[in-house]
Amino acid sequence: MGKDLEHNQSFSLKGTIMKNLCLLVLLLAGNRSVFSQEKKEFSDAIEDNSYFIEEAYNQEYRVVQHINNMYLTTSPTRNLAYSFTQEWPFFSDKHQLSYTIQYSWLNSYSVNGIGDMLINYRYQLFTKENWAAVSPRLSVIIPTGNSDKGLGSGRLGWQLNIPVSKRISNGLAVHFNAGGTLLPGVKFTDDSGQDYKQTLHSINVGGSAIWLLTQNFNFMLEYLSTFNYQPDGVRKMSYNHTGLLNPGIRYAINIDKLQIVPGLSVPYVFSKDDHSYNLFFYLSFEHPF
Repeated sequence: MGKDLEHNQSFSLKGTIMKNLCLLVLLLAGNRSVFSQEKKEFSDAIEDNSYFIEEAYNQEYRVVQHINNMYLTTSPTRNLAYSFTQEWPFFSDKHQLSYTIQYSWLNSYSVNGIGDMLINYRYQLFTKENWAAVSPRLSVIIPTGNSDKGLGSGRLGWQLNIPVSKRISNGLAVHFNAGGTLLPGVKFTDDSGQDYKQTLHSINVGGSAIWLLTQNFNFMLEYLSTFNYQPDGVRKMSYNHTGLLNPGIRYAINIDKLQIVPGLSVPYVFSKDDHSYNLFFYLSFEHPF
């Protein structure tokens, strides 16, 4: 009976994943008539400063961006995570290289240290002059975090994300993401104290709408679904779903050729067993080099 229930739950969750992926495809297909319209000239606006949903615009040639994120979570314990990302065009705006360094304070700040590092490559498959901007990203996850303290996985991993971005009008831009993360051979300890290894993976699907209130001030609404394949204490594997609804704002400050973008949002995170309201702070600097 228990195995049947677990199988049914796993099957149901896989069905939910497929429904989310199908919904993303249908949204894109359903807007094909919009995407296939002749290119329109829109007013300038902030374009590459989202929080949890990745936008599909590579860095312009000889322009670098420095991104700072601070994320405060409140449940089940207070945690604080800081990340720094630096994005560089690689010979042209078709190719982009970047890295992400993380530092976290976990378990009500009783544990802290460097997290796993990401090395990222993005290819500008389509630009905003096409039906939509599409820029697939492949990342290598380097196990620089201490896995015994919960600061990393302890294993080399991979991450793929496909962002799609479309400017609909002077006042609206939309973005869609679909991707996944793979972590082979992660070490776990079961309830009997025995160590074992398990390959973990997760799937993410989401989208956002950006209201371009002015050229320099935006309201944002992001939604992200993440499905993690995780073991429990008796080595049983199952999918756990986490949803994130994130309303926020951002503002661009232009000083000569330097653009500074501060931002703030209030992520609402929910799962089957828990929910919480959190805080997210954003600050980026973009300039020619």
